[in-house]
Amino acid sequence: MKAVVISQPGGPNVLKYQPYPTPVLAADEVLIDVKAAGVNRPDIFQRKGNYPPPPGVPEDIPGLEVAGIITKCGPRADQWKVGDHVCALVAGGGYAQYVNVRQGQCLPVPPGWNFMEAASLPETVFTVWSNVFQRGQLKMGEDFLVHGGSSGIGITAIQLAKAIGAKVYTTVGSEEKGQVCLKLGADSFINYKEQDFEQALQSTGFDVILDMVGGSYFQKNLNLLHNDGRLVYINAMAGSEVSLDIKLMMRKRLTITGSTLRARSYEFKKALAKDILDNVWPIIASGKFRPVIYKTFPLEEAAAAHQLMESSHHIGKIVLLNE
Repeated sequence: MKAVVISQPGGPNVLKYQPYPTPVLAADEVLIDVKAAGVNRPDIFQRKGNYPPPPGVPEDIPGLEVAGIITKCGPRADQWKVGDHVCALVAGGGYAQYVNVRQGQCLPVPPGWNFMEAASLPETVFTVWSNVFQRGQLKMGEDFLVHGGSSGIGITAIQLAKAIGAKVYTTVGSEEKGQVCLKLGADSFINYKEQDFEQALQSTGFDVILDMVGGSYFQKNLNLLHNDGRLVYINAMAGSEVSLDIKLMMRKRLTITGSTLRARSYEFKKALAKDILDNVWPIIASGKFRPVIYKTFPLEEAAAAHQLMESSHHIGKIVLLNE
């Protein structure tokens, strides 16, 4: 097979499309003929040498989500059969013609969705469902703020939060991005380049905030949370070391939490996939969630896809296609 290989840590130009050994299946794994692979921010970190995969996962092939056709099943992989159309969360290796994954991390391609659209789901849906709805316990009628609403995480969080009946706010970097978020279901947006989001939203307050920025956002988030509010982190792009006023946390009874998904156990990911199938796939079937694909690239042009992602000009998902 061929794969996009990180030849050395560095910029997008270190990504090389070249021959690579086809994966060998473990007993409970399936082999997927990859038709499309989503591009995510952690892929950038891995390319730069800052986000190594878990043991047993190729260190030199990025890619955390794929969609395609099962071409082979291990002897204990009885949940699927050859020919099934699936999308899957993988811990790495997605930028390739074939990828192996344990069967419990696969989900069926939603009816009416193509491989390109399905490949935009796993990483963002697994992350948002785990953090916003399981850890953050977002409920109908609550106020929810997601930073970076036009990102892959953002468009997923907005649509799922709106689908369960929450009131949704978001921060974005342009008017164009804000208008897209409104069309996806956000009730309001703040352009953080023109307004201080804390000042703009101080009369609102929130039950749950999803943040991937960190740094100076931390205190602002705490100030905006209602009593018993939940602040959930999935990244800290502006800094991970912050100062906490414990008395404020106690007085408002705040929960500060967060998680990373890649290194979680197979048992956790399998259970999460089942929860998503039971709760998110019906939302997709109802039409309340739609894919937002900004641009696609052939698999061999992964470097150009990374350049686009790093520019932050995109709205929604960037997907690699393996024709």
